[in-house]
Amino acid sequence: MLLRVMDNEYTHSIAGFASGLRYEDIPREVRQRIKLLMLDAFGCGIYGAELEWSRILQQRLGELDSTQACAVWGTRQKLSAPHAALVNGSQVQGFELDDMHHAGVLHTGCVVLPALLSIAELRPGMSGREFLTAAVAGYEIGPRVGICMGNEHIAQGWHSGATVGVFAAAAGAARGLKLDAGKTVHALGIAGTQSSGLMAAQFGSMVKRMHAGRASQSGLYGALLADAGFTGIVNVFESGYGGFCTTFSRSTDRFRLDELTAGLGSVWQTMGVRLKFYSCVGSTHSTLDAIGDLRRGRAFGADDVAGITVHASEVTTEHVGWKYVPQGLTSAQLNLSYCVATLLIDGEVFVDQFTEEKLTDPQRIALAGKVEVRHDPAITAKGPKFRQMVRVEVELKDGTRLESTREVSRAKENFAAEREIVRKFESLASHALPEKQVSMLRDSVLNLDNVDDASDIARLMLKH
Repeated sequence: MLLRVMDNEYTHSIAGFASGLRYEDIPREVRQRIKLLMLDAFGCGIYGAELEWSRILQQRLGELDSTQACAVWGTRQKLSAPHAALVNGSQVQGFELDDMHHAGVLHTGCVVLPALLSIAELRPGMSGREFLTAAVAGYEIGPRVGICMGNEHIAQGWHSGATVGVFAAAAGAARGLKLDAGKTVHALGIAGTQSSGLMAAQFGSMVKRMHAGRASQSGLYGALLADAGFTGIVNVFESGYGGFCTTFSRSTDRFRLDELTAGLGSVWQTMGVRLKFYSCVGSTHSTLDAIGDLRRGRAFGADDVAGITVHASEVTTEHVGWKYVPQGLTSAQLNLSYCVATLLIDGEVFVDQFTEEKLTDPQRIALAGKVEVRHDPAITAKGPKFRQMVRVEVELKDGTRLESTREVSRAKENFAAEREIVRKFESLASHALPEKQVSMLRDSVLNLDNVDDASDIARLMLKH
């Protein structure tokens, strides 16, 4: 595919969609869904406030930043808008509990909402309906960029939540500022040139958590600078030399520009976002569910297992299939063998399963060593939609062999019930905020259509 230097049909189309989106254009089911997605992201961000890496960011940025404009969720602290977006995005992604768009390989809430809520705080008076509309703009654009790039993007070592996330954040923030299509093009172009994030961060580093925050911050910068008249790359997706698609794919044809606008305004990618109820990376969830399926048919525990083989796509094998070695919380949450061992020992994989004591537990490490992840070319050949498909074989010590195949996790098959989402939110938010405040925040988000000033949401996430 040869791209002419100044073609920007796709960039301009998605910018026009974001800038022109109205509350009335959004189907009722999408409006209801986005409120539940927001509630989940806010709960994850509030819980994340007390994590070690979050405290380091809060403290160091607080030392550097005397501006007190925007809330750091779950704390008493305020920072400048860009620093608040950085910290809050990092907190939402801080414990592998936030949402995931499977096809777009993107965590959406952690990049869209911190930037957008900063806009609401900078310019009080944004109605709940306007906030909701801007959020949908971000949730719609981000996944489309991920789908455009395909599975190869993450397989090459780019952390798509960070690289793709800048566009979701920029689209939401631009709509929050009510930028026209021309300025939104520049917001996307400014954000796109800041795109970065390396998957090696999954092997034991804190910086993996910061990828989402940096993407949110970059999108916020893009929108604020475009609003001031600063210009960006006007054909950030289409450019044949140095464009996002050609550069990050290292090709002129391993991406699909038409996916950027496919079904725009009729197929709502927001409905493709799913929530997590395991506190680990999404690529492990189908395996955990497959083992759960097997245990419902034949009860077995950690002591019964002789070996487990997980047959998976190349992307999943590279992403989570490496040998578990204790290197900290991040590596455990992004390692399939550890998560399988934890499920068999504890019966669940949630926040209490990732403590320093458990990360180095000899029993857990030994059981993780019995889990082998193998690349299955037949699964890879099925294409991007089957990226997380697995065939799990369990051999028990008594000679019994069990097998289960899952194309996707349970969470991706069906969106969670509202009561489950509310329960998760309340459980997470109550770690940092009092019960009454948690209830007020819950009710405000679920009734966002009737909120007069969206900056009230930020105030409810501050400790008092």
